[in-house]
Amino acid sequence: MRPALLNTVLDKEFIGAQNGSHTPVMLWGPPGVGKSDLINQVGTRHDVHVIDIRLSQMEPSDLRGIPFRDAENGHKVEWAIPSMLPNAETHGPKGILFLDEITSAVPSVSAAAYQLILDRRLGDYRVPDGWAIFAAGNRQGDRGVTYTMPSPLANRFSHYDVDVNLDDWVSWAYNNDISEKIIAFLRFRPDLLFDFDPAHNPVAFPSPRSWQFAHQALIKFSHTPQVLLGGIQACVGPAAGIELKAFIDSMDQMPDLDAILLGEDVKAPKEIDLQYAVASALVGRAIRAKNDGAKTGGSVDDAKIIYGHILNYAKNFRQKEMGVMLISDMLRAIGDDLFSVPEFAHWAGSIGDIMLYD
Repeated sequence: MRPALLNTVLDKEFIGAQNGSHTPVMLWGPPGVGKSDLINQVGTRHDVHVIDIRLSQMEPSDLRGIPFRDAENGHKVEWAIPSMLPNAETHGPKGILFLDEITSAVPSVSAAAYQLILDRRLGDYRVPDGWAIFAAGNRQGDRGVTYTMPSPLANRFSHYDVDVNLDDWVSWAYNNDISEKIIAFLRFRPDLLFDFDPAHNPVAFPSPRSWQFAHQALIKFSHTPQVLLGGIQACVGPAAGIELKAFIDSMDQMPDLDAILLGEDVKAPKEIDLQYAVASALVGRAIRAKNDGAKTGGSVDDAKIIYGHILNYAKNFRQKEMGVMLISDMLRAIGDDLFSVPEFAHWAGSIGDIMLYD
């Protein structure tokens, strides 16, 4: 399932924990596709704690607690409840218990988690009613340290595979200030968003997570070109790193973006890679116009003027699909305000039978 739809599933299951209809969720997927980030985004959206427990690093006693003799009754043994488990007084009445790397946990730890996941308790400990239980893990074919999930444990979850979807990643990337150069490159080479071959077990490979690392490398090494290529390759692998570096070098030939935003007549580049670069850069400028207006209290009309100039420019692409991609990304980034811009109707009329999908 694509991440945008999984966000809906996870939000519904979090809310279900408040009304007694929650089913624990298990996310499956290869390394680097953003399983953990999806869970953390739920916590951010609802402003609640996410307690991340890495079961691969646990012993059974870490979950069950440590026994101690009751001081008042020496023949009785009590259990010290681990402080990492959710506590309504400490962590709040609502939150997320995230059991990460669950498929990497040794069987004895998985067995200790059975009761916690299904019955929401371990001995005398109970998971607070408002807390959702989510888990994530790699599949056995992904060359990670994994164990077969026992049937009793698997039957305690609803199961979802995390798919890699470029549109969803682009939307996330714009919202998280990922370099427009990387967004443009992956629009140009979408097959490199995730390129992992477990048969070769590569050390560095392209994935949603490693492209975020590549973004950080661009920032850190932008003024030291002699190590920039090596820094990028260290994140996404040798081949993808070379392609990204060549793509970035070609962006010197991009048209004047400021002139486009001023409404001047600027021709669209003929080179397809530069078209992707221009489209991604213009979406970034539209987001910046919206955010600058919100921060400074500027007029909404100022941002809409910029949106209008971008809409007019989108008609300049020889391939109408390029303009559709530009405006689709822009719509996802800035929202329905785009529909109220007069130039939107003119642009929509210019694309004929090409549909605009969200």
